Amino acid sequence: MTRQRDPFANPFPPADADRRAIWEMLVQRDIDAFVSADWAMVAGDFITANFTGISGHFQPDPQGFTLAFPSLGAYRTEWLRQAQEFVAARASGAFAGDPRAGIFAATRLEEIEIDGDAALVRKKFDGRLAKADGSHDRMNWQTLYVCRRDGGRWKIAGFVGYLPHIKE
Repeated sequence: MTRQRDPFANPFPPADADRRAIWEMLVQRDIDAFVSADWAMVAGDFITANFTGISGHFQPDPQGFTLAFPSLGAYRTEWLRQAQEFVAARASGAFAGDPRAGIFAATRLEEIEIDGDAALVRKKFDGRLAKADGSHDRMNWQTLYVCRRDGGRWKIAGFVGYLPHIKE
C-alpha cells in the first residue's frame, strides 16, 4: 500500500534546517501569500539587488525564453496581477472546493542543491484546480530558483520559471 504524501507537510527533516527553511519560503509562504494576494507576506523573501526572473513561456526551447522580470519590481507587478485575478475568481465562486489545497497538492519541492550560501531549487507543479462549472485549471510547469543566504536567512535571488514540466 502506497502512503499518500501530505501536501501541507514540509518533506525535509528537522535536522535539515536549510532545506526546511527554503521549502517554507517557496511553498508554504508563497502559496499562502498568493491565495490572499498579500505581497507583504513574501516581500522579505527576495534579494532586491540584481534580482532577475526569466520566463520560459512553457516552451521547451530556451530560444523562446525571455527576460520577463529584469527587476523585483517588474516581478512584483506581475505576481500581484496574477494573485488578484486568482482572488477575484475565488471570490466569484469559480473554484469547486478549496483551491489553496489544490495548489498545495499540485506542488512538489523535493530537490534542493546547496553549495555554501547558494542553492538551486526545483519547484514543480502537476495537478488540477477544480472549477465550479466542472472544468479545471491545469497546473503543469516548473521553476528553477536561485537562492542565497542573506542576513542569516535564505532568500530568492532570481529564477527561471514558467518552464514545461516534463514528467520522469
